[in-house]
Amino acid sequence: MTNSYESPFCTRYASKEMQFVFSADKKFTTWRKLWVALARAEMKLGLPVTEQQVKQLEENVENIDYEVARQREKECRHDVMSHVYAYGVACPDAKGIIHLGATSCYVGDNTDIIIMRDALQIVYKKLVTVIYQLSKFADEYKDMPALAYTHLQPAQLTTVGKRATLWINELLMDLEEIEYRIANLKLLGSKGTTGTQASFVELFEGDSQKVKELEAMIAKEMGFDGVVPVSGQTYSRKIDAQILSTLSGIAQSASKFSYDMRILQSFKEMEEPFEKGQIGSSAMAYKRNPMRCERITALARYLMIDSLNPAFTSGTQWFERTLDDSANRRVSVAEGFLAVDAILNIMINVTSGLVVYPKMIRRRIMNELPFMATENIMMNAVKKGGDRQALHEKIREYSMIAGKHVKEEGLENDLCDMILNDEMFMISKEELDQILKPESFTGRSAQQVTEFIAECVQPVLDANKDKLGETAEMNV
Repeated sequence: MTNSYESPFCTRYASKEMQFVFSADKKFTTWRKLWVALARAEMKLGLPVTEQQVKQLEENVENIDYEVARQREKECRHDVMSHVYAYGVACPDAKGIIHLGATSCYVGDNTDIIIMRDALQIVYKKLVTVIYQLSKFADEYKDMPALAYTHLQPAQLTTVGKRATLWINELLMDLEEIEYRIANLKLLGSKGTTGTQASFVELFEGDSQKVKELEAMIAKEMGFDGVVPVSGQTYSRKIDAQILSTLSGIAQSASKFSYDMRILQSFKEMEEPFEKGQIGSSAMAYKRNPMRCERITALARYLMIDSLNPAFTSGTQWFERTLDDSANRRVSVAEGFLAVDAILNIMINVTSGLVVYPKMIRRRIMNELPFMATENIMMNAVKKGGDRQALHEKIREYSMIAGKHVKEEGLENDLCDMILNDEMFMISKEELDQILKPESFTGRSAQQVTEFIAECVQPVLDANKDKLGETAEMNV
């Protein structure tokens, strides 16, 4: 226990891997790597920077004295310049060329892009694992009939596996969005104070080609294929909004999944994994609460709301930049990624051990199937010479009675008994049992699962074999 606030994302939810991406070590070593890339490019393009200075900068990328930086920031009130100073203390031969021609956003914004790229790659591999585990589940249960619902009221039948494809389909949409975001991320580059690159034009004595080459060299060293074409001092904050919107999309898909699972657990048809020693309730020892899916719901709600922060920030930037973005972005972007990481950790855990109760699913089907099968029963009687209109009226009458028995008197659905006892329907119990076979009411559910996995899921899994098998940390 400590006497200061600790974020639940760090103590309970997000993985160490994702926490590191947003750590001080990741941030400030990336700043230094960018200063190395800048110095190297300036050296190669003829500015007075030596190989020895670049080498000294490289050797001290991880040699960060945070106390020196902290003390300097107290004096200068500027985080970037305090770290320029601390880097210079570690690299005395190179201190005079660190940050040459650059503005704070050179390290700040470029680092933010690199961090978001690395974080998106973690999200991507975890999402692939969830899709893989759900696809195995969908294939295993593609033939098992289950009640389908519209308006949360029994409608027709689907299969357990077909319902899982609805979850997967949305996650595939999210995966495609992440792929797009990663593929299209570009560095800010070295744009200068208002995006005009004036300081670099001066450094290179008006040689615009060298200014452009400088950016290209830095982008290549940092693993990017280019820089944004134009900017003010910062990259467009719309990029943050787009990325958080993508994370919000995952939260939406996860929320739908978790709500469905919570309802199914209430129906006693399916459950999330429940560990041997797990306590469902402090008061009611018999309870098996869907606590993991409830946590997904809670975190997804947080992330969907959090995604509004970058949207408002993007819409309120003035001209070439203002600083009302900084404090908000430090919190909203990082916590958006920590939230989605936590959500996917839980989904990996839940989808690795989904529990299905076939007998309960069958029982709930048979409570509703007589109503759904009335059209088939009526057609069977018409084929034997029955009057369609008279049969329809009788079924309507019996359905109302059966519904009253179930809803008002708490009895079993006796619609089939009434039909069997009415000679108008000319049907035997054997014939009725054949009509009431649930597998006859699932349409193309099983084929749809097979086709969907083969055509939509498997190509994604084949392309990401190296990312499968991701496990999740569950601290609580």
